[in-house]
Amino acid sequence: MKKDQSRIIREQAPRSATREHSVPLYLTSSFIFDSAEQGRAIFAEEEEGMVYSRYANPNTTEFINRVCTLEQAEAGLAFSSGMAAVFASFAAFIENGDHIVSSRAIFGSTHQLLTQLFPKWGISYTYVHSSNIEEWEKAIQPNTKIVFLESPSNPGLELYDLEALGKLKEKHPHIIFSIDNCFATPYLQKPLKYGFDLAIHSATKYMDGQGRVLGGVIAGKQELINKLMFFIRHTGPAMSPFNAWILSKSLETLGLRMDRHCSNALALAETLEKHPEIEQVKYPFLPSHPQYELAKKQMKAGGGIVTFDVKGGKERAFRFIDALEMIRYTSNLGDSRTIATHPATTTHAKLKEEERVSLGINPGTIRLSVGLEDQEDIIGDILQALEKSK
Repeated sequence: MKKDQSRIIREQAPRSATREHSVPLYLTSSFIFDSAEQGRAIFAEEEEGMVYSRYANPNTTEFINRVCTLEQAEAGLAFSSGMAAVFASFAAFIENGDHIVSSRAIFGSTHQLLTQLFPKWGISYTYVHSSNIEEWEKAIQPNTKIVFLESPSNPGLELYDLEALGKLKEKHPHIIFSIDNCFATPYLQKPLKYGFDLAIHSATKYMDGQGRVLGGVIAGKQELINKLMFFIRHTGPAMSPFNAWILSKSLETLGLRMDRHCSNALALAETLEKHPEIEQVKYPFLPSHPQYELAKKQMKAGGGIVTFDVKGGKERAFRFIDALEMIRYTSNLGDSRTIATHPATTTHAKLKEEERVSLGINPGTIRLSVGLEDQEDIIGDILQALEKSK
């Protein structure tokens, strides 16, 4: 089997003695040893076997294996949330005196890690504001331990050249290159093939796809995953078996759902770009996007997020949101239902105004997570809300 859809569906946990067709839910905190000797051997890592669901569980293992299949990764680990995964991707490797290089366009909570928490532990950082690879290389210092980025970014949909960064990784093999691949998903973009060490996801988003459970996952090189395993065994950000079971089943339809998210999002972006009440529209697969050619090079499609600015600033944006009828207002994304968010007062509210503006988050900016409803209904709701909010 060569295609993602076939491989992901057929990647399953081993069947039990009951010969079930669908993988059961393993709601157990621990696992029984057949003998005292087996318990000793498993703890001594002389024999493989599950011990405790904080370490591993058949459901989390199946979910991880499916993500690794999609990301073409050697190994992976599941976490209780996307931010638990992001935090672990740093904390498992950094020490006092280390330095991190990061894209400036990152999620608000990741920004808080770099600017508020890590400096208290003697960890410094440098933000890169450009996709120019020379700027990235210039930011690297002798004590740089990690290079981190989001592509596409949240919510500005900025892209970074993964192939160029992979070549930079070749020049600095001792530095860990990691990427938040949440917006693209491994269905649309595979960073590890360009040389990245780790790919990180908030599984809460498109991997679930229905706004039900929290989860995070990291896929990448076996050597780094081993170090991450030590970290999470002793800090405890484990994914629950139930959430893993939900997420694993959801992955079977990830490709089908992303195709629909992307086609709906592109149609909406094309419509909004022509609307007189819209100042600007950002979508990677719009020819007007400044990185359109790069998007086509490294992404299968443009994703399910459309970001646009309504004329009239925050007051107009609020009136627009309140005028929506079918579309709901919440801070999540990647749902089967279309979701509107006002980043300046929610997901990125903790940033200073000048920081938000530098990321393209203006008072009138709306982030729309385009769902799986009929295209005409999504566009119709947006158009009527724009008319009512004048």
